[in-house]
Amino acid sequence: MAESRRLQVPDGLAGLRADAGIARLLGISRTTVSTMIDAGDVLVDGDPAQRSDRLVPGGWLDITLPEPERPVQVVPQRVDDLAVLYQDADIVVVDKPVGVAAHPGPGWTGPTVLGALAALGIGVSTSGAAERQGIVHRLDVGTTGVMVVARSELAYSVLKDAFRHRTVEKTYHAVIQGYPDPSSGTIDAPIGRHGTADWRFAVMAGGRESVTHYETLEIFRSATLVEVELETGRTHQIRVHFSAIHHPCVGDLTYGADPVLAGRLGLERQWLHARALAFAHPRDGRRVEFTSEYPADLARALDVLRQG
Repeated sequence: MAESRRLQVPDGLAGLRADAGIARLLGISRTTVSTMIDAGDVLVDGDPAQRSDRLVPGGWLDITLPEPERPVQVVPQRVDDLAVLYQDADIVVVDKPVGVAAHPGPGWTGPTVLGALAALGIGVSTSGAAERQGIVHRLDVGTTGVMVVARSELAYSVLKDAFRHRTVEKTYHAVIQGYPDPSSGTIDAPIGRHGTADWRFAVMAGGRESVTHYETLEIFRSATLVEVELETGRTHQIRVHFSAIHHPCVGDLTYGADPVLAGRLGLERQWLHARALAFAHPRDGRRVEFTSEYPADLARALDVLRQG
């Protein structure tokens, strides 16, 4: 049964947007609060709230909380296109295909890396939330390439620290629209959740530190193939940064790519591939590196670009 609460706006939330302030007050995500507001489940002094309303100290909030979600379970599911590049007692490295999420989540009913590993009989670490056990980093559903999953508790702890302290070398290849100037450089711009579209992110003041290094590999008539090294690992970082400098990833319609060019290349997603991953093995510290070849759709798009 849904729970209702009546709360008074504290002074510390004065002037905040309703969605942001109520999320902080309740300790839940801003996305969840936005959904509640849109459904009419949040009243401010008796009137339906709007996301952008500013909170006034002393005002009364009548909130109907959503029913608790059932825990998301990892369901074994065979994924023929997912290749295991390497495995030992501590880690398993996979070549993730397009259309596969890293782990289950609310609203996602498609295949996952964890489900594919379970179907292969490959166990993972029990550390982390139930639906994310063993996950130390993620790739977007529409991004292909190298991904490592922890199998032992040692590996989970060591790799989480390695990603947090930026000692993992993450190399991506991307085809972006136009020609970046300079041809090689660094994009250092903070990223935060988009103000009006919760599924998108944007460069904004007050966002989290985000640093992307890039180098031009090949120039085409209307696009450029770049190699990208990530210093940080924010959600959609490469896509957001290149969109911010007006060179979105080809095919990335969410961040402003030209749909005509995407159609000409036969792309149904962004041209973005996790090309290589290098890190110190969590057991003995030796450097290991794994690479992934371009999948068929990205390779085909490159061929079309090279033909002009």
